Amino acid sequence: MSESREPSGAAVGWTLFAACMMMLVGGYHAIIGLAGILNDEVYGAVPALGTPQAGDAYFLTLDVTTWGWIHLIVGVILLLAGFGLFSGNVVARTVGVIAAILSAIGAFAWMPWAPIWGLAIIAADITVIWALTAHGRDVTMR
Repeated sequence: MSESREPSGAAVGWTLFAACMMMLVGGYHAIIGLAGILNDEVYGAVPALGTPQAGDAYFLTLDVTTWGWIHLIVGVILLLAGFGLFSGNVVARTVGVIAAILSAIGAFAWMPWAPIWGLAIIAADITVIWALTAHGRDVTMR
């Protein structure tokens, strides 16, 4: 049975906000990724989160180039899904939620090297997930 209701302007606005945030976060990830791929020395060890040296005995110890590729791939996926949201594409919404979840996990794993940026990306990802799951279908109803 089809639900007949008028989409709210606020709901459409939140979804478009999510699309913009996905493109912004995707851009951040892509820049971070390219920096790690092009220059292995770009991420210095910064004391963070009460550890004597960021990255020491960390459970996700990966090479800087590997982190660069992870960020670049997630960034490109977020950028493409963000563009797809402007058309109200359901596949873009689904990919957007999954990519935002992966982005948040990646940002969490990257926090010993850049805690402030990691927290900012996680906050943006949470906002994107909420907007897409709560209001994403309203764009297609316009």
